[in-house]
Amino acid sequence: MEELQMLSARHIHITGVVQGVGFRPFVYNLATRLGVSGWVLNSSSGVEIEAVGPAAVLDEFAERLRSEAPPLARIEYITVTDLPPSSIQYPASSTFVIRHSEAQPGEFQPISPDIAICDDCLRELFDPNDRRYRYPFINCTNCGPRFTIMQDIPYDRSKTTMAPFKMCPDCQAEYDDPTDRRFHAQPNACSVCGPRIWLHASRFTFHVESEVES
Repeated sequence: MEELQMLSARHIHITGVVQGVGFRPFVYNLATRLGVSGWVLNSSSGVEIEAVGPAAVLDEFAERLRSEAPPLARIEYITVTDLPPSSIQYPASSTFVIRHSEAQPGEFQPISPDIAICDDCLRELFDPNDRRYRYPFINCTNCGPRFTIMQDIPYDRSKTTMAPFKMCPDCQAEYDDPTDRRFHAQPNACSVCGPRIWLHASRFTFHVESEVES
């Protein structure tokens, strides 16, 4: 019980442009580095976090959520609420997870605009050895479609126009890997599993990904 008494629990609510900008992967990795347990999820009103750890560590965690936020994020408010000790499960879990999003009727959440291709994706696009070579819909956590594929909030693949495209094993592995820049990237796709583009003419079919030139 001594370990339990040394821990604190806090609920953190973050509003602003914090969906579609890699915020949940950022929170996950920051919590993992600091040894904070708990969870993060998207809601219809922003990002919700429940964090468990020593009080000093939670102070640092909350401060770094703002100071180290992803460059595309625009934080408006961070509200931190202390939770009662009874909310801490014993033995305390040492894991931090990304939970399924929660929809809240009547709430509003700003969505990130579409983001121009980043340098990493641009390099992959024209690398003959990369599996996304010449794939026109290349994207990652740092770039790609956001606003134009949204159908509802919270921001999740199932609520975008990417919902019909099930990720192939390679894309799913990237999506599940906390060290990959496509970790939890909702539009993640490739030529095997993602959208394709072509032009039908009277005498031929033009496949864009096989013809695009640098």
